[in-house]
This record gives sequence, structure tokens and C-alpha cells, in this order.
Amino acid sequence: MSILDFIRKELIEIIEWTDDSRDTLSYRWPDDDRQIKNGAQLIVRESQMVQFVAAGQYADLFGPGKHTLSTQNIPVLSTILGWKYGFESPFKCDVYYLNTRLFTGNKWGTSNPVMMRDADFGVVRLRAFGTYDFRIVDPPKFLKEVAGTDQNFRLDEFADTMRSRIVSVFTEALAKAGVPALDGAPRYSERGEALLPLINPAMTDKYGIEITSFILENVSVPPEVEQAIDKRSSMGVIGNLNDYVKYQMGHGMGEGGEGAAAAAVPAQMAMGFGMAQEMMRNMQTGAPVVPGAAVPPPLPAAGDAVALDVLTPEQAAQALSVSVEDVMASIAAGDLKARKIGNATRIARSALEEFLRG
Repeated sequence: MSILDFIRKELIEIIEWTDDSRDTLSYRWPDDDRQIKNGAQLIVRESQMVQFVAAGQYADLFGPGKHTLSTQNIPVLSTILGWKYGFESPFKCDVYYLNTRLFTGNKWGTSNPVMMRDADFGVVRLRAFGTYDFRIVDPPKFLKEVAGTDQNFRLDEFADTMRSRIVSVFTEALAKAGVPALDGAPRYSERGEALLPLINPAMTDKYGIEITSFILENVSVPPEVEQAIDKRSSMGVIGNLNDYVKYQMGHGMGEGGEGAAAAAVPAQMAMGFGMAQEMMRNMQTGAPVVPGAAVPPPLPAAGDAVALDVLTPEQAAQALSVSVEDVMASIAAGDLKARKIGNATRIARSALEEFLRG
């Protein structure tokens, strides 16, 4: 073997890499301490990029294709190594292959509840999980911030870092988006797409990767918030209170017996509310009472024996359709305001109206 054949074996003439692992993010091509021949062939396949690193500096970046390595197409490397145009000697540098294909189905989730301020429930704790897809878009930044000089950097080495970073960015994005807790559960895909523009810039700036899909699979709230949601749903199902009372009455009368008695309770409540509302309207507007209506008589006019717009306990009892003893008990309890002058008790009309308003 001649000395020239020996030298040729010591020089690298073809650089290529095929990946069959499906989880390799970056791969440092092994040079076995050999130099790269000037004019060597660099083969970069689809879904690959190649980054040259020389003297600790990021040099030329190559996309898919077949490249001849010479001073003409490695200008950055030539500048770093101080080559002149037409330099043909072999050289040495690190060659990194980066896998730019889409890595799909990566899981993320909140190991602990995250705090967020909600317009309906105040500060609530949320748990969420889902999946995301990503690809490498900035090889120098990815090598610098993530892979480093690792010979074979795999996805499982990066999974925990990505998961914690995704949760952190998700929490910040959720706060900025202002998504109510009640709206977190429905339309998961829509919520994920809305959060994606908020999450992506942080991931690209930090790690040189792009999140192409962010999916919310589940958002859960604490039990007390779930109970509040259930109550709100029940109120929505009941709808109009008057219609609900009528339905209860009709259903109870159809059953008869205890059902009819039970049905009378909401009916009596509804009648009581109606009487109180009618009384308040008559007092405020001075409208006459409709004959035959089941409402108490109106308060005495100001031109009667009550010149100062005050009532006696008897007049108040008549207006409220209750006994004088009930009126005096309300005064003693402090619910109805009144004044005692000597042995007489007087009630201002405004105090009675305030009492009726509750």
C-alpha cells in the first residue's frame, strides 16, 4: 500500500447518516479523529439539516441535498478557520445532523393544580393534560440550549424538560387568554388552537423548536367548583320560576293525596310573592286596589287622621292584614321601625314601606 492510499483512507470523503430510531433529535457524526477531505460529499436527506461547528463556533448550515465541501460553499467555516479562497487541504470540524421531521403525540400534564383567576369563581385551581407535536426549526439554538455536544440526543432525554416548560408556558398563556373555567371543558381543540400562538414564541425563542399542534384532552376543576357548575346547570334547566311552579302544581294534582298537598306549597309561595309585589306597586304609585283581588287594603291617605304621614299600629295591622300583636312583635324585634310618644306608638309610612321591601 502506497503512502497516498494510506492518506486517502485517513480522509473522510462521504458524510451521511440514516436514522432508524424514530426518536433521535440530533446526532454528532463520528469522525474517528479523521479529517474531512476538501471536496468531500455531504449527503443530507429530507427531514434533516446539518450544522458544522468549528473552533467552538457555529459555522455553515446545510439543508436537504448533496453538497460538495469546498471553500465556495462553506464560507463561514472558511472564515472561522482563516482559509483563503481555493484552499484545498483537508480540515477537521464537528458535523451535527438534526432531525427536522414532526415528532407527534408527546404528552404533557399538570402534576400539581395550577392557579388561575376566573371571572365567575375568582381564584380556582385547574388540572389539565393533553398532547403536542413539535419540530426543530432553529438548529444552532437547539444545539446550544438543548442537545449540546451529545453524540446521540434522544427524545426521552428532553421529554421531562419539555413537559415542565409546556406546563409553565400553558399556565401563562391561559392567564393571558382569559378563558373562563366554565368554558375550559367544551371545545378542547378550539382552546388548544387559541393557546398555540401564545405558547409557540416562548418555545421557539428558548429552544429553537416549533409547536405545530397543542391539544387539550381534559381540564378538571376542584369538587367545590364542580358543585357550583352543577347548581348553575340546574338553574338553567328550571328556567322560568312561574312555569316551574305551574308544572309542579299540575304534576302534584295529577298524583293526588300527598302529591296535591305538596303541590300547594309552591303555589302558596307564588301567591305570597304576588301579593307582596302588588302591595308594593300600589303603595309606590297610589293605584287603587282592584275589587275582589286577594290583596290587603291600601294604606290610609295623607289627608286622613294621619296628617304627618304616620300610622297607628292598628292602621298598620289593617294595611298588612295581620293582627296588632304581630305588628307590635315586629316593632319589638327591631324589624319594623316605630316611635313611642307617651303611651302611643306611631309608625312612619316610609318605615312600613322599608319593612315590606325587606
